[in-house]
Amino acid sequence: MAAAAAPAGPGGGSGQHKHTNRLAQEESPYLLQHAHNPVDWYPWGEEAFERARRDNKPIFLSVGYSTCHWCHVMERESFENEETAALMNELFVNVKVDREERPDVDKVYMAYIQATEGGGGWPMSCFLTPSLDPFFGGTYFPPADSYGRPGFKTVLRKIAEVWEGKQDEIKAASGRSMEQLGQLMKPEPSEESLSAEQQGRAIDNCVRQLASRFDARLGGFGAAPKFPRPAEINALLAQHARLAAARDAEGAARVLHMAMHSLRRMAAGGMYDHVGGGFHRYSVDEHWHVPHFEKMLYDNPQLASTYLAAFQVTGDAHFAGVARGVFDYLLRDMTRPDGGLYAAEDADSLDPASGEKKEGWFYVWSQSEIEELLGSDAHLFCAHYYVKPGGNCDLSQRSDPHHEFVGLNCLIERQSLADTAKAAGRSEEETAELLAACREKLFRAREGRPRPHLDNKVVTAWNGMAISAYAQAARALAHEQPPARRLFPVEARPRQEYLLAAQKVAAFVSEHLYDSSSGRLRRAFTRGPSNVQGFADDYAYTIAGLLDLYFADGEVKHLQWALELQGRMDELFWDAQHGGYFNNAGDDPSIKMRLKEDYDGAEPAASSIAAANLWYLAGLSGTEEAARLRERAAQCSAAFAERLEQAPIALPQMAASLHLLMLGHPRQVIIAGKRGAPDTEALLDAAFRSHTPDKVVIHLDPADQELMDWWRSRNPEAVMVVEATGFEAGEPATAFICQNFTCQAPTTSPDKVKEILARPRTGGPKPAPVTLPAGLSKSKA
Repeated sequence: MAAAAAPAGPGGGSGQHKHTNRLAQEESPYLLQHAHNPVDWYPWGEEAFERARRDNKPIFLSVGYSTCHWCHVMERESFENEETAALMNELFVNVKVDREERPDVDKVYMAYIQATEGGGGWPMSCFLTPSLDPFFGGTYFPPADSYGRPGFKTVLRKIAEVWEGKQDEIKAASGRSMEQLGQLMKPEPSEESLSAEQQGRAIDNCVRQLASRFDARLGGFGAAPKFPRPAEINALLAQHARLAAARDAEGAARVLHMAMHSLRRMAAGGMYDHVGGGFHRYSVDEHWHVPHFEKMLYDNPQLASTYLAAFQVTGDAHFAGVARGVFDYLLRDMTRPDGGLYAAEDADSLDPASGEKKEGWFYVWSQSEIEELLGSDAHLFCAHYYVKPGGNCDLSQRSDPHHEFVGLNCLIERQSLADTAKAAGRSEEETAELLAACREKLFRAREGRPRPHLDNKVVTAWNGMAISAYAQAARALAHEQPPARRLFPVEARPRQEYLLAAQKVAAFVSEHLYDSSSGRLRRAFTRGPSNVQGFADDYAYTIAGLLDLYFADGEVKHLQWALELQGRMDELFWDAQHGGYFNNAGDDPSIKMRLKEDYDGAEPAASSIAAANLWYLAGLSGTEEAARLRERAAQCSAAFAERLEQAPIALPQMAASLHLLMLGHPRQVIIAGKRGAPDTEALLDAAFRSHTPDKVVIHLDPADQELMDWWRSRNPEAVMVVEATGFEAGEPATAFICQNFTCQAPTTSPDKVKEILARPRTGGPKPAPVTLPAGLSKSKA
């Protein structure tokens, strides 16, 4: 049975391909990749469900994403195979889902796979009844039986055989299984709020668990594979602030060491793309060396924000340089002309010699290639980046278990710049410039290679992350000393370019991913906006981005939109019974369970981000509204009381948010002056010298009557602070810094602003001491 023909769509036409199915009409790049399979694919929706009910066939659900290596493998082996496709088309209604576009579908059936199989991953393969209840599932299936494992065709035949003979039993059992899973996933009754002791204990225990897993030699937490998880570093920075405020200098140094050592080792490893900037998904070995080579948008802005925070805490320009490398990669390779950021770059790329796609081929080098490109500079470069004739993927048995990179090198800094300079008899500055020139030569050569596939989908949540990171950079990078130099892939752009980038991303989301008539966000945009409505994380990250953008540029329209989105998020996702935010809005009957994310993984949970958003919005609001918002923030965190008690390491971003809630109220930094004037800008820059996530910035310009009237209605107390001093338009820009209902003396001095905000804040119980692995008790960052 041939795949059903569909009219030629933008993804390709039936005149150019032997097969074209319904996916050709979709927006998702992942679905479009499968538009010319011989499989009669349906997108998730009523057309597929009605067909399954009418024909009384089980549904085969295949979930993946466009840069997923094993998804590509299963497509080549099974979905492009005519015999396999004919079997699928005869026996099943076949549905393809992009997990990045439909995380609601993915999470429901991944919960089933994990509950029944003990693990999960992608591609996810799940068999459903026509009523959408799962009854069998797994991940990747090989094409044929091997090593005692059934091949995909065997699985298809067995499932069809069982369905034919026992479908009534299957329907009843699968329905019961979903009911039981729904009960298991049902939120537990929660407290209205966590006490200060509970909040402090959750942070302490999260950090204690991280310390027990800390890799003292190589950085990071736990064994290989190693994932960059910025939320873990954020929790450590929160605990560092608590310990510093408690005057436990040694404890603060221990915690800071864990964070900074991990960040340095991550940036030195091959997981960071030394030639082009940006981070790959994760490291397959314990050295942060050989990565899984895909580059995901959700990783890079979060990492950039965390490296900026490290720069603010330590003053070490190295961290600012890493952040710049990420930003410049995003601007160069991942940004649409109209501002939105693409979702991902694939791990696989074409090896022209074999004609096959191979993982990492775009990024690795033979020593002879490097010597040919760099000439006399190759020796210094190879020494610095551990380049060897036989290849360098030999640091661990995990680095290249299948011997795919024999003779090839994945660049890693195995010696310091100082050591490289000393060995070469050069200054560090001269060596840094030479290495940068070499990297740029390799980059130009690499641009001639076949590039990895680009997933050009624009995901709302991930673009919200980018708005935050760019906006933070626009202020934090004012304090680079010495000023940034162009050391490729760092371009040394004026920091204002990052502010412009943040503004363009926000404008893109507003124009293409927001329906002003309904007040709702869309999930994604490719050739046009997706039909899929936004999820809780889309709202949480967009609100966070808009808040950071308002703090950076003072455009009150960003704050006004953030307030509107927060109201909509509360309407759509808030769990009125138990607190916290559901992942989805609950208005799609095809989603069998309404789940609430309780894990801060690669993408921290919406509730972990929302708790902080609500706290910041409270700091920007008048007394009555502020109390309501703080209460909601408290309820949001209390919804995860059991998880925070049993496994706080699962929620490190929530732990960082709890630190804010423990402080009671944000510090209000009110800058009164003409927007964009040099003295106003100087005060704003000063407010971002220290890492002070416990502040909000309010921009007031007495010459702008409309702005002042809006603030009188939103936060009359903030306006009164300024007006009580008699401040008038035209006077030098002045900062008013208030904390716990007490305001410092107004100041026009940027240095004074820096000094005030650098003072640690106390709040809540004294933090618990932290113990590191033996030999590191005196270590410093």
